[in-house]
Amino acid sequence: MSSSAPIAGHPDLTEMRLRYERASETPTAQVADGFTVLGGLFVALSPWITGFHAMTTSLTLNNLVTGLTATVLGLSFAAAYHRTHGIAWTVPVLGVWTIVAVFVMSGTAVTTSTVLCNVIGGAVLILAGLGTMAPAYATRATT
Repeated sequence: MSSSAPIAGHPDLTEMRLRYERASETPTAQVADGFTVLGGLFVALSPWITGFHAMTTSLTLNNLVTGLTATVLGLSFAAAYHRTHGIAWTVPVLGVWTIVAVFVMSGTAVTTSTVLCNVIGGAVLILAGLGTMAPAYATRATT
């Protein structure tokens, strides 16, 4: 029978938490979290901001769900980065989906407003997501 200590009692756990707390307090992480929240809100509200909600209900629902998901992720990164850093990769994926969705979803009217909103919102999410991931990788590289 092997004797293993629970993770809560691991001596490196405190140091690991402190490392991720320091990473979340960097200006890069704070700006990236803010842009994730703002980008998510923009994607979620863009159908109503630009007025394409009436002609493209499937894209409207997609943008609402994708945007709100990114917003919640951004808030969770800001509140508890040490617990949520492992899923930071999902924000750039949501950004790529936001860009691609306007072209691949059925029933979508490809207009200037739909393309611009999704490309700009998706690009913000991609860049913000990569910025959110950067501090975690930087702390891993220094250890």
